[in-house]
Amino acid sequence: MAPIASQRPQGANDAASPDALASGLRAVHRAASELRRGTPILLGGPDGTLVVAAAETVSARGLRELAAAARGPAVLLLAPVRAAAVLQRPVPQALGAPAVGSAAEMGVVALRLPPSLLDPAALRSLADPTAERLLPEQPERTATPPQALPAIALAKLARLLPALVVAPAAESAASRLDLFAVRAADVVAYPIDAPASLTRVAEARVPLEDAPEARIIAFRAADGGIEHLAILVDSTAPTPTPGAVPLVRVHSECFTGDLLGSLRCDCGPQLRGAIKRMAADPAGGVLLYLAQEGRGIGLVNKLRAYTLQDQGLDTLDANRALGYGADERNFWVAAEMLRAIAVPRVRLLTNNPDKLAGLAACGIEVEGREAHQFEGNGVNDGYLETKARRFGHLLT
Repeated sequence: MAPIASQRPQGANDAASPDALASGLRAVHRAASELRRGTPILLGGPDGTLVVAAAETVSARGLRELAAAARGPAVLLLAPVRAAAVLQRPVPQALGAPAVGSAAEMGVVALRLPPSLLDPAALRSLADPTAERLLPEQPERTATPPQALPAIALAKLARLLPALVVAPAAESAASRLDLFAVRAADVVAYPIDAPASLTRVAEARVPLEDAPEARIIAFRAADGGIEHLAILVDSTAPTPTPGAVPLVRVHSECFTGDLLGSLRCDCGPQLRGAIKRMAADPAGGVLLYLAQEGRGIGLVNKLRAYTLQDQGLDTLDANRALGYGADERNFWVAAEMLRAIAVPRVRLLTNNPDKLAGLAACGIEVEGREAHQFEGNGVNDGYLETKARRFGHLLT
């Protein structure tokens, strides 16, 4: 899991004004959008500036723009597990099985790209383990350039495969080619700064099937990205307990499970079951619905992970094969939402000990854990077993 209680990274400004904070967040959001469109961007830091394009989305035009902005050869940045698969041999950072959230899991490997691989189709094949592998040549490992970790972090924020074509940028690249520039420090600070900028933007009473007295509050960060939701559920118990510690669930959105009723996971039953339990609880409850699909990798990458699971990988190894960590979520946002609605103490409805530790580290007083488990359905039995065995979920 990404760190959720760390200090602001070196280079971030704790005393920054709200305008400066918003400006940094918007720059990161704009840079991520440019990468999603296949447009190169400039990523600047104390050790120099990289011109960066996403291997998944870059077009022939984008590669020409990257070449025009570069003052040196391009390399491909990959996560260690993906690099080991591409090279068909272990790389030092990828030896063994990296622990969840470890430095090995978060490292970067650079590969030298011969001209035959500077092609959109070849780059997508290198980036995506679910794509057909038809490569005329093999890349070779080379030195990792400065700003490599922030570059990979930016790709993840864009919900793209963490695979990037980068090159040292010429000094005149920004003005000459009109490429958008972002600071590496703003990218690194984003996981903490974005939750800190959350504001309430809308709210309404929304009666639910199992909770007739429910209210939804929408929160948006200063980057203008996807909103997070707090669902406030009033108790329908005969004797509600005003002022008691509410039941709280931190629920990451799951389009396939929550909306479509997918049998591959237990997200839908957990969502509906949580709301039903909160309504029956004398203290009521709050369900935080976070825009962190697929443990933070996004819906498209989750579908890719499903393809890899059908080929024999479990949930954790499928995420790593895509170049992501086992769990990319960040629960600062949950803590900030609870503070915004004046809920400093919670009884947490979860089986995940990381959520207990994460909220506590973010300053929320966790009074206790309420188990929240559901029987397997014959399709998700292996998924549940992986959650217990490899993620440490408390399912017994």
